[in-house]
Amino acid sequence: MTGEEITKRGKELYEQIIRPQIETAENIGKIISINVETGEYEIGDDLIITSRKLQTKQADAPIWAGRIGYNAVYAFGGTLIRTKE
Repeated sequence: MTGEEITKRGKELYEQIIRPQIETAENIGKIISINVETGEYEIGDDLIITSRKLQTKQADAPIWAGRIGYNAVYAFGGTLIRTKE
């Protein structure tokens, strides 16, 4: 699976299935890592920790990550933009 395919599938899973369940006030700003093959996900404060939790279940898991409620995980030289609810 290419990086482009992982990104496409991760965004689709997040928007269509996962987002309505997890985008709550308590989760806004947290990191979500999604195994794009299985749909399993982990939520936490650290990208590496959430990804590694998924990799303990499937070592070669193709993982997409995002920041809940925002347009990007990190902003370098810019600002994170809050997505619409």
